[in-house]
Amino acid sequence: MASSSSKLVSIISKFKVYPDKRSDMADLKLSVSDLPMLSCHYIQKGLLFPKPPVPFLSLLINSLSRALSFFPALAGRLTTHPDDRIFISCNDAGVDFIHASAPSLTTADLLPACSSDVPQAFKEFFTLDYCLSYHGHVQPLTAIQITELGDGAIFIGCTVNHAIVDGTSFWNFFNAWAELCRTGGFKVSSLPDFRRNYFGESKAVLRFPDGAGPKVTFSVDAPIRERIFHFSRAAILQLKDTVNLSPFKHQFSQFSSAAMAEIYGKQMDDRKPADEISSFQSLCAQLWISVTRARKHLSSETPTTFRMAVNCRHRLAPPVDPYYFGNAIQSIPTTASVGDVVGKDLRWVAGLLHHSVVSYNDERVRKAVAEWEVAPRCFPLGNPDGAGITMGSSPRFPMYDNDLGWGLPLAVRSGRANKFNGKISAFPGMNGDGSVDLEVCLAPETMAALLEDHQFMQYVSQQ
Repeated sequence: MASSSSKLVSIISKFKVYPDKRSDMADLKLSVSDLPMLSCHYIQKGLLFPKPPVPFLSLLINSLSRALSFFPALAGRLTTHPDDRIFISCNDAGVDFIHASAPSLTTADLLPACSSDVPQAFKEFFTLDYCLSYHGHVQPLTAIQITELGDGAIFIGCTVNHAIVDGTSFWNFFNAWAELCRTGGFKVSSLPDFRRNYFGESKAVLRFPDGAGPKVTFSVDAPIRERIFHFSRAAILQLKDTVNLSPFKHQFSQFSSAAMAEIYGKQMDDRKPADEISSFQSLCAQLWISVTRARKHLSSETPTTFRMAVNCRHRLAPPVDPYYFGNAIQSIPTTASVGDVVGKDLRWVAGLLHHSVVSYNDERVRKAVAEWEVAPRCFPLGNPDGAGITMGSSPRFPMYDNDLGWGLPLAVRSGRANKFNGKISAFPGMNGDGSVDLEVCLAPETMAALLEDHQFMQYVSQQ
């Protein structure tokens, strides 16, 4: 039965997909890193693929069913026990699977040759819009929407409860699904680790009076513009070279960008002192400076905070398994005055970020957990003072390592979830060459000013 979900997208069918094997996994308790995410929207990330050469729907459904057997938590539901502890019940309740059509849209419409704001059509390729993770008590924990475009390309929009996965776990699942689809097999290269050993011994409980659940912590109706900025490897290495004050910087100024990239690459590979500021920290520093400058309403005394989500799996001693399933993230804040961020040089700002990241070790992770256990609360996602930036996702995530059997993805995009003025998401560049895409969400007037910021735009590839 077909029904229209928007002017551009029509729903052809909707049904449940179940694991191909019954789960025998016990309930999984939400960790101290899972619980704060109950007030966040589900994660919405998806990939645009070229036209499949063969009928694809049954292939995707069958491989998804096999993948869910390795990730039974995704096909479960949340349940609250009488003592208010919240668990994932791996009860094989299934995931939503939606087959949709957008005949008036093509790849060229969604990926225009010239740089522009992200087309709103991408938002129609996901389901469970604005659904809070707490609602996983009654809603499916996972929902997949397959949208066929007019030129035969397909977009796979994957929506997953943020209280049960972080970005690492999300892409581990997507990678496993793609592997099973591509190979037609029944094994995956990297099995998820369901041991609850990320502070699994914690006795802290996050309670919600009267069972009402949390509320979203930011306005979903505030106007924002969304744009993808692409930074080539050469541009990022130039930023890194600048903040690390390379003695070779001026020597190579006469070379082309491609030649510089090769030179810088060799140079940086040859020297990696402990205090070297990374390329991504360098890029974040330039972003922080330029966005803060573009927020012309801020006074120089106003504090501005750059928050960066970091994977804690390898920061703990002993480390947690890289394939630990769940959230194992914390948010590292770096704060300075607006006057300092826009008035001091790039190296100073990058140095602040670098110090925050490299000093975030086992002791700092455990301290943050201990503070949360004293006063359990949901993560206050948002930008209430209009002066902050929140960096999520990661250019290290294997987003483009998802060949379903007919070629690699053409683009990664996201839905409406968890977007506000100052929310940034980092994606790897499509070519796997060290380039980075930043999905930037800003107030309209701030985005307009950022586009006029020469210091920022000189590093952006004009596509």
